[in-house]
Amino acid sequence: MSPRPAAKAHGHIRRGQVITTWGPGALIDLPLHSAIMGGLNTWPDETNLREIPEPRLTAELERITKVRAPRLYAPPAGENGFRGPGPGIGAWRFPEWFVVQEDDRSGARRLVHRKMLDERRKFDGRPVVATRFVRACLRGHVDDLDWRGFVHKDDDPCLRGLPRQLRLEEQGTSGDLSDLVVRCDCGKSRRLYEAGDTKAEALGKCTGARPWLGKGASESCDQTARLLIRTATNAYFPQLVSVLSLPNPAAAVRKAVKKIWDDLAIVDDPSALALMKRKPRVAQLLKPFSDEQVLEAIGKEKSGTDAKRRVKYVELDAILAAPEGFRDDPPDDPDFFARRLPDRLRPAGHSKKIAAVVQLHRLREVLALIGFTRFEAVTTDIHGDLEPNVMRAELARDPSWFPAVENRGEGVFVQLDADAVAAWQERPAVRQRLAQLAEGHDRWQASRKAIRPFPGGPYVLLHTLSHLLIHSMAVRCGYPASAIRERIYADADNARYGILLFTGSPDAEGTLGGLVQQARHVDEHLDQARETGALCSNDPVCAQHLPGAQDKEDRLLHGAACHGCAFVSETSCEMRNDYLDRALVVPVLGLPDAAFFGSVRR
Repeated sequence: MSPRPAAKAHGHIRRGQVITTWGPGALIDLPLHSAIMGGLNTWPDETNLREIPEPRLTAELERITKVRAPRLYAPPAGENGFRGPGPGIGAWRFPEWFVVQEDDRSGARRLVHRKMLDERRKFDGRPVVATRFVRACLRGHVDDLDWRGFVHKDDDPCLRGLPRQLRLEEQGTSGDLSDLVVRCDCGKSRRLYEAGDTKAEALGKCTGARPWLGKGASESCDQTARLLIRTATNAYFPQLVSVLSLPNPAAAVRKAVKKIWDDLAIVDDPSALALMKRKPRVAQLLKPFSDEQVLEAIGKEKSGTDAKRRVKYVELDAILAAPEGFRDDPPDDPDFFARRLPDRLRPAGHSKKIAAVVQLHRLREVLALIGFTRFEAVTTDIHGDLEPNVMRAELARDPSWFPAVENRGEGVFVQLDADAVAAWQERPAVRQRLAQLAEGHDRWQASRKAIRPFPGGPYVLLHTLSHLLIHSMAVRCGYPASAIRERIYADADNARYGILLFTGSPDAEGTLGGLVQQARHVDEHLDQARETGALCSNDPVCAQHLPGAQDKEDRLLHGAACHGCAFVSETSCEMRNDYLDRALVVPVLGLPDAAFFGSVRR
């Protein structure tokens, strides 16, 4: 493997892309080189990075990764003003096999290894380009193809003697694997499409190579190696964990209680607390808090436990607790400022379906990268949790911190009426449709050998409505649809259902308010969502799709949904466009009775 590059920059990427697209282990094409992004050991020392404090996210990462008290650091800035470039992130040249750019038009180009190149990185005076093909596995390992072993298969005299020249022949113009042949000058050849047959194990077992961590970083692996195209979309799936920064009065009261614990250790009820508050110091420290908050903190301090609540449930508590009002009053928290629309401004046309609309004038999202996979993405569940034992490739040999970014922006929260959702779920047509969706989910689960519970009808309803609202709001709010993201809150245990649509930027202190003002036009956006969701350009094929009765695996996780209607950019969707069905939101062709909303009458 080529040594780590010098301090001179060979390319530039935005800091947000380091977390979401080009993190450690990602395969990237720089202007002059093909490379793999280096692990955290190639980053600047932590003293040269900006720490991002977020206790809730730190606790969640400790639960998932088992790293004790991990810290969060932002990627280094690319430029440092008039002082020139600042410290950057390392990358390793990868892959190490190249294709020679021949002058003739025979369609056969020589395959050469990095060690065969001259000091100008040329072969026989001709330029070379990195091969498109490598081998990898589901655990994230990646390595060069064993080109000689692939052509000659098992034992072959050519492998034991002097190596002959390898060539990559293109026998067509499509660039398809079936048109590519790997040929050795000894006469042996093999079509490259055979490398894509994982059952035949044409590429052998995975070598466990982790080139992003440097030399000698390989580990044992029991996976079968798969053919991977470097620039394909399935070459890198980051595993991200995010939280919204929330006001935390509980932390403040716990801190105050600990300061005067000698006085409060004997407190068990309100009367004992009132007695202790006669002391001036106790009264002064507990003045900002109610007796209920103080007694709850005392109980947790005595038991030594603080029940772990799901990430999204804590966020939902804070959003629903927002007081009624407008933006006129000054924000009391620069990271979270929310106000519930007064009743007179609530959606009049959907008052029986919509329980509340909340404007989030300020919010802060912290997003951390903890690992990655290849070929298949692993996302959080509907509650925002990621299982501790999920398969992932590590960012460092022994990570003690994780890269993160903070996005500051604005959002709109729409809460559905719990009674309306409950009544909708009891309808026979809805039950039948949900059974079909659950059947498709079960077939997907069996084919992938995965274990993930079906998210339930309310989540599919909220998720589909969220995508339709994104399409509608993007037309009027000033942000493209790809810049609007969603967080779906489906708390069935407490009958709380809502959608948060928000936007943010890692390179600014906030946004301009175009999205948050759409809260006052939710009625119009709901009508627009229902109108666009009722008919798709691919109907009736889209509307009458039955996920449980189809053989195509890529459509097992949604019903009436496709790129013509309900899909959005994957940067916006928290579930990678899975679990969508327009039929649960609005009547569609052939399914008029399962919709939560009625059809739009013009």
